[in-house]
Amino acid sequence: MFALNPFAALSGALPPNAMQIYIALMALAVIAGTLLDMSHKASAKYFFANWRKTRDKGTPVDVASIAVKTVVVDVLASGEFCNQRRRVAHLLTMYGFILYLVTTAVMVFAYPTAATPTPALVAQIWWLGGLMVLAGGYWFWFFIRVDVAAEGGTPLRLMRADLFILSLLASVTLGLVWAGLQAQGSTASVIFFGLYIAATTVLFGGVYWSKFAHMFFKPAAAFEKRVSKANGTAANLPLQTRDDPAEQARHSMELLRDAPMDMGLGIKREAPRHY
Repeated sequence: MFALNPFAALSGALPPNAMQIYIALMALAVIAGTLLDMSHKASAKYFFANWRKTRDKGTPVDVASIAVKTVVVDVLASGEFCNQRRRVAHLLTMYGFILYLVTTAVMVFAYPTAATPTPALVAQIWWLGGLMVLAGGYWFWFFIRVDVAAEGGTPLRLMRADLFILSLLASVTLGLVWAGLQAQGSTASVIFFGLYIAATTVLFGGVYWSKFAHMFFKPAAAFEKRVSKANGTAANLPLQTRDDPAEQARHSMELLRDAPMDMGLGIKREAPRHY
């Protein structure tokens, strides 16, 4: 089962290029959704305007080294997460999704039919990537989400912001179930294939309404933030002290010292639950 290309078996019921056309359409949907999202939020406009405003100000910095650090720390290692559980869950989901997505494209475009046998390693990496997505995604959804881990909310509460993670989990879960049933020759695989396509369409077609697009412009924002911090133009922004626990503690105590004793919550305070 883990060595079989589930998409090659579709060639008996669908035209060989049907899935290729579908993937191309989903890629176009991602591009269109991302551009619409950036236009609506004016994120790109803000980024470039702020970059032009600050690039000639402050002290000279090594932009190349900052770019490398941004890629290594913020992109590849998800360094923006100060909580280790969130970072591990994010990395599992991110790298699993990349493996799953790339091997899907390889199997669909390079080995579309049984006439071109798929290397077992490709199918195994597809399964590994999918399982990594499920491990990181479900761990996040049930145990690490802010409203669940810190606020005691129910994991069944749904919001529009949850569209990305839920559609991702639904797509990958249904995809793996479909592949397993198909390998066993179950007639139920047809039903799960339809559900898999529906969930995948929501995932890639719903980019404009989900958090999918943030993965494209988030690295640019992290780079701009590092540059402005290095050249001193971020002086008017809130102090970022999470890299230094001692400094963070002092800053927090200063805020508490200047605030009302009950903070508007009465005399009884509950200890925070960190996430």
